[in-house]
Amino acid sequence: MSITLPPAISAYFAADRADGDAVAQCFTEDAVVIDENRTHTGRDAIRRWREEAARKFSYEVDPFAVSGEADRMVVSAHLTGNFPGSPVDLRYRFTLAGGKIARLEIGI
Repeated sequence: MSITLPPAISAYFAADRADGDAVAQCFTEDAVVIDENRTHTGRDAIRRWREEAARKFSYEVDPFAVSGEADRMVVSAHLTGNFPGSPVDLRYRFTLAGGKIARLEIGI
């Protein structure tokens, strides 16, 4: 199923296939990511978060639904990989600001 994502969110999912630097550039300077009950604040912390995940696991994310409007969007995605509990469907809760991601919360 093909869905249309706002440019900042589409850029995030494309960057996640690349590296931590590419992911970090999708966020505002003071952005916050909350994942697995850990909070990562700022681009440097977000870069480290993505790089740590890539060192531990190989994974693929396939967004399949989007809801919300304007600056708050929820993307549902199927996540598969070599991590405990794979596969799993997750919700990515995005808050956008100025064409970038200001906040991302990932959970079930």
